Amino acid sequence: MSKQTPPLPSRPVTGTAVDATVPARVRPWLYAGGLIVLAGTIVLRYWTRSDLWLDEALTVNISRLPLGQFPSALRQDGSPPLYYFLLHFWMKIFGQSDLGVRSLSGTLGVISLPLTWVAGRRLGGRAVAWSATLLVATSPFAVRYSTENRMYMLIVVLTLLGFLALDSALRRPAWWRLGLVALDSGLLLLSHYWCLYLIGAVVLMLAWMARPGMPRAPAARRCLAAVMAGFVFLAPWGGILAFQLLHTGTPWSQPASFAAMVNAVSNFAGGGTSAGRALGLIFFGLAGLAIFGRAIDRFRVELDLRTRPRGRAVGWIAGGTLVLAILGGLVLRSAFTERYTAVMFAAFILLVSLGLTVLVDARIRYALLAVATALGLAGSIPNVTTNRTQAASIVHTIEAQGSPGDVVVYCPDQLGPAASRLLKGDFVQTTYPRGIGPYRVDWVDYATVAKNSKPGAFARKVLAQAGPSHNVWLVWSPDYLTIGIKCQSLESDLAILRPHSKLIIAQQPGKYFEHANLVRYWGS
Repeated sequence: MSKQTPPLPSRPVTGTAVDATVPARVRPWLYAGGLIVLAGTIVLRYWTRSDLWLDEALTVNISRLPLGQFPSALRQDGSPPLYYFLLHFWMKIFGQSDLGVRSLSGTLGVISLPLTWVAGRRLGGRAVAWSATLLVATSPFAVRYSTENRMYMLIVVLTLLGFLALDSALRRPAWWRLGLVALDSGLLLLSHYWCLYLIGAVVLMLAWMARPGMPRAPAARRCLAAVMAGFVFLAPWGGILAFQLLHTGTPWSQPASFAAMVNAVSNFAGGGTSAGRALGLIFFGLAGLAIFGRAIDRFRVELDLRTRPRGRAVGWIAGGTLVLAILGGLVLRSAFTERYTAVMFAAFILLVSLGLTVLVDARIRYALLAVATALGLAGSIPNVTTNRTQAASIVHTIEAQGSPGDVVVYCPDQLGPAASRLLKGDFVQTTYPRGIGPYRVDWVDYATVAKNSKPGAFARKVLAQAGPSHNVWLVWSPDYLTIGIKCQSLESDLAILRPHSKLIIAQQPGKYFEHANLVRYWGS
């Protein structure tokens, strides 16, 4: 007789015997291994050899200003104030060294781990809690931005706190729980403007839940009001926000697209590396299982196109945020870069971890989690050894071969903050196109200023500033949007006016994230 496929059970298999297929003597070793990985990744959150690159150096230069100068500085920069405010006081305690300023993000990265565990436990029990914590701990994205002096790990922490506050308020909408929802909403808005897309997705979800007849409609209505109340925190900043929308923009990148967003989510797994691509496939597969999958037995999963209840809300927050970001970018022509997806990082990892629980055979689940953890570590470790900016080698050359009074020109000005942080000695520093100091970038009407700038006139001004006896050092790159070919023109004009020149250092795009050429123009 031919074997027949056994009929499918009427109900999905649950994880009540989650660890039944793993011997009891093995389980302590699994937990010990997980704790060792967590300890190692905590070290990774404070350990990188990289110098501060543009965004980090710029953040320090703004944060060390007196608080009264924050509005005008951020008006030019285009960012909301919360992270700069926190860093201002953090630096008073821990100093302005690379480790000192980055330790704020490292500490936020460590704080995100227990918060992830609690959020995972709330969403799907201990299995989701452990999986999510290990995946966040070893995520190349989380490790990178735990060692970067920017607001992205603050956003991750606030989104996890927001998840817990909103979940509690939906269960029991006491006034203090709703107050925490409003507070978290407001702090997110003051951390990064992309949080508007995250809050938009939450608002749409709560509006759907608040429909008449829905089980939690009264609580959802109160939570919706609490989320909207968070905009009160943004109100004092409203005038600066309006100016930023009209004048600063983001001229250094393109708006979001669907392809860009998919690539961005893959960066949670490590981006374009072999380990990153493999982990990305696992992430997307498990996210799909969380939304559509249910276990039939230990080796089979059924897909339900109506989606599964536990994955719907988290899946909507992750996916809905991306959709709103794409639409918002197209309408506002605002820039997109992968690090902005920090606003939905926590939701996506929780979704992936929920997908793991669809695999009810613990041996399969633990094996896949181990593979994902190993791939994440493989993608995270290069963060320790890779320098994000070429500034150190450029500065070392200028200091070794230059002399006091030499003029250092950065074209575009975006190369100035990282290099000027390292450059010692009595050098004159200026930036193209505005001819201002190198410590900050003025983004106000940047495209117009760059378009109207005159490289030839700037070159003559720089040479007059240097005089006949001093060198001019041009730090430049052709790889920046908006500036067009103005830096190439400046390099050519300087060579015509002072023909004794030499390319000392060539840019290395494959080795550094922030790279540049260094050209020396001799004096008489």
